[in-house]
Amino acid sequence: MEWNFQTAENLVAALRAGEVTSAELTDQAIARIERDDKAINAICVPDFDRARAAARGADEARARGEDRPLLGIPVTVKESYNIAGLPTTWGMPPHRNFMPAEDAVQVSRLKDAGAVVLGKTNVPLGLQDVQSFNEIYGTTNNPWDHGRTPGGSSGGSAAALACGFGALSIGSDIGGSLRTPAHFCGVYAHKPTLGLAAGRGMVPPPAPALPTDSDLAVVGPMARTARDLALLLDVMAGPDPLTLGVAHTVTLPPARHERLRDFRVLVLDEHPLIPTGSAVRAGLNRVADALADDGARVERHSPLLPDLTEAAKLYAQLLFSSLVARFPLEAYEELRAGAAALSADDQSLDAARLRGMVFSHRDWIAANDRRERHRHGWRQLFAEFDAVVCPITPTPAFPHDHNPDRLERRIDIDGVAYPYLDQLVWAGLPTMPGLPATAIPAGRSPEGLPVGVQLIGPMFEDRTPLRLAELLERKIGGFQAPE
Repeated sequence: MEWNFQTAENLVAALRAGEVTSAELTDQAIARIERDDKAINAICVPDFDRARAAARGADEARARGEDRPLLGIPVTVKESYNIAGLPTTWGMPPHRNFMPAEDAVQVSRLKDAGAVVLGKTNVPLGLQDVQSFNEIYGTTNNPWDHGRTPGGSSGGSAAALACGFGALSIGSDIGGSLRTPAHFCGVYAHKPTLGLAAGRGMVPPPAPALPTDSDLAVVGPMARTARDLALLLDVMAGPDPLTLGVAHTVTLPPARHERLRDFRVLVLDEHPLIPTGSAVRAGLNRVADALADDGARVERHSPLLPDLTEAAKLYAQLLFSSLVARFPLEAYEELRAGAAALSADDQSLDAARLRGMVFSHRDWIAANDRRERHRHGWRQLFAEFDAVVCPITPTPAFPHDHNPDRLERRIDIDGVAYPYLDQLVWAGLPTMPGLPATAIPAGRSPEGLPVGVQLIGPMFEDRTPLRLAELLERKIGGFQAPE
């Protein structure tokens, strides 16, 4: 039997019933990777020998009567996570030989749950792109069109899932890095509430794996179904055992509703700073129609929605102040000179990003105060609505573009060129306030490319968008293997 595209949930049931062994699942997954990954280049660091050994161990554990949430399930891990015995490079050539001594906390949780790690998936340089290519491991291609990107920075994980290279994967997200690859490859991903899942060991080399809290950034699950996302989130959720985990455990509240008809949903298809392409708009309308058809309350506008323009600029400033915080002094001085030369009238996103790059601590505190006001606005909105449905990016997957100057890159939205980085505004909408967001498939473009949307939920109510994703999957369908 072909097991590679079965859900993790079904594989767990089959393993428990004795219909298949972990060794068989692992061998079948490895055979598929060896057959198909030459064209995709999703698995940049295979770990097949240890995977086979772990699979045998899982089978032996099950024979002894053990049963864990992911016992015997083949999975992949984003390259940026530390795994003892494998390189962690973040695609940066100076660190091609960096070998961490211990697993990241999420890798440990995967292994403790019984998962079999097949290897690591490809990323962009420093995880800082909407694509996945670097000098060490090369370019990962979209399984639906090899001339296009699978997204980034968790592009290798999304492509692996779409190709049947493992049932689950873990990635990270600060600029849509879980959601954009899911959207581009036709799979599912969940950006958890900020702080819900510990991120220690998902750190650029050669930095030590300390239990620090990263602003905006999260780690999260990727899968081929909504229920599998929830299964993996339950493994990942919880504070770091070295810090808050000493005194705290996590109990997520249940989803607000169990039926589509009971959900109150705000659908957004327009942003003041960038248009929504026709293919993505069609996907949003498909979801909105499915909700309305089942009796859900669907609105297109609300005075409670925080200002989208201010949110996009605030996100850009917070994001880029973080990304360049450790730049060399010479580079920082160049950025500061550029920011000083900006006209006060320049309120573009490019200007917001540049100003954010040279934030003082005083500037950052002021920006964080504005963020807290946005968070309060979202709390008020979620008293009236249960979820917000909106784009992840304005377009489906775009052709590879390796121009080293991102400011020169452009994205094509229905025949009109727009600044490349401006596509981040939708991904930033839930990221800036730290809200959970679930990426789901929502159809295909006229060219046959996957189209996804994101379901944004209330803070720490991650089960609400996940449940909505599951119900919509039943209504409109979900993952389909590339043709």
